[in-house]
Amino acid sequence: MTDTALGGLPVSGELPELENVHWRDRVDEAALQRADRLWTASAVAHEVPFLITAAVLPVLAPVLGIVSLFALGFAWAIPALYAGRGAGVMRTPRHRRPGVSAAAEARALGLLGDLVGHDARELCARTGLVVERGRLGTWVVGPAGALLVRPGGRRVQCYCVRVADAELPRGDRVAHLLLALRADEAGFATVANLTFSGACWRLRRWLSPPAREAFSCARSAARSRAA
Repeated sequence: MTDTALGGLPVSGELPELENVHWRDRVDEAALQRADRLWTASAVAHEVPFLITAAVLPVLAPVLGIVSLFALGFAWAIPALYAGRGAGVMRTPRHRRPGVSAAAEARALGLLGDLVGHDARELCARTGLVVERGRLGTWVVGPAGALLVRPGGRRVQCYCVRVADAELPRGDRVAHLLLALRADEAGFATVANLTFSGACWRLRRWLSPPAREAFSCARSAARSRAA
């Protein structure tokens, strides 16, 4: 998985890291829809040959039915592996980084809570993640990436991005990404690396319980926003 690091926060309204990915077009609604269609087309291109194989082989020879089962398994597994890769942006180490004390982690989490509203603060205290509404959808921000739940709550896009100073406490890393997102949402999505785009149900089963809770809150917010 390619990683992108965010350093300083923008001064002029755009993230300075955009210069490092100057070949990318700035993300907008059309770009997100285009990426979603490409990922869907890729998933279909992977699944259809296996589904055709599973359907045709028993017709040619009943003894090949066992091979059809394997083909069906591959048709299910390939999109699932993509979703698992996308869920990786929400995974965090179980142990603290060397040199980061428990007091520092607690202090960073407290400061992060000061950046969000009451409901988001309670969720952050339970999960260490922040749900943030933006123009492009509803975000779930973690220390190593973010999920973008699209309006309507049916589709999600996963972005891998990290803070340049990886030795910061987890709460500080989340806060840094949150501030960058608020300062330049489109720039944030442009700099970050898209690792998955697809149906929410495919992603949900791969998330840890804390991430799943935050993800469910984001989906509810995305549904109410689209209503």
